[in-house]
Parts: sequence; C-alpha cells; structure tokens
Amino acid sequence: MSSSSLTFIFAQVTNAAVSTTGTSDATAPQAPPGYTPLLYIILFVAMIYFALIRPQQQAKKKQEETIKGSKTGDKIVTSSGIHGVITNVKESTVIVRVADNVKLEIEKSHIDKITRPDGDSEKTVTAKVS
Repeated sequence: MSSSSLTFIFAQVTNAAVSTTGTSDATAPQAPPGYTPLLYIILFVAMIYFALIRPQQQAKKKQEETIKGSKTGDKIVTSSGIHGVITNVKESTVIVRVADNVKLEIEKSHIDKITRPDGDSEKTVTAKVS
C-alpha cells in the first residue's frame, strides 16, 4: 500500500468518526498536501546518501591518497595477507620483497595497510575501504 492510499483510508476513518459524534466537518482534520510523498522520498534518499554513499566515497578517496603516497621502504600488507617491503614503485604496481631473493609485483589497489617508519616509532596507515 502506498502512503497516499493509507492517508486516504485514515481520512475516511476520521471523517466517519467525526460525523458520528455530531460535530461539523469544519473541525475535521484535513488530508496532507499532495507533495508529502515526494518529501518523504527526498528525505529517504538524503538519509541513504549521508549514511551509506558519502562515507564510502570518503574512505575510497583516503585509500587512493594513501596508496599514491607509498614509497620505497614502506612495509605493507596486501588484501590477501601478504606482508612485505616495497622495493620499487611503478605507475600502477609496486615491487614487494616478501623474503630473501623473493619479489612480487602487486597492484597498488590491493595494498591494505602501509606501515611507515617515522623516527623511532612506526606509523600505521590503514587503506582499507569498508
């Protein structure tokens, strides 16, 4: 059932109740304007946008910035769980040393976490999109 049919049914029930009590129709509640369903739709779309779409866009943008900032010497964890150190950065891939004499070429989009040495402590940057 649409909201307009529910509104119509509610108006019929309240009008019937008013007419049985003997009061005039001037005090009966009026039906809401015809644009009310449109306002509900707009409100619903706005809630979906601010609750779901916008946070995902912001997280994706942050991930892209983090990955663009990757450099040689950063420790990374890929989305498949491979740990390694970046030895070379290319346009869309990175070369990662995972063990002695073992290097893998991995797409930048599959980098999940980057740990950068920052003075004495290490700074972890998570690039995961939820």
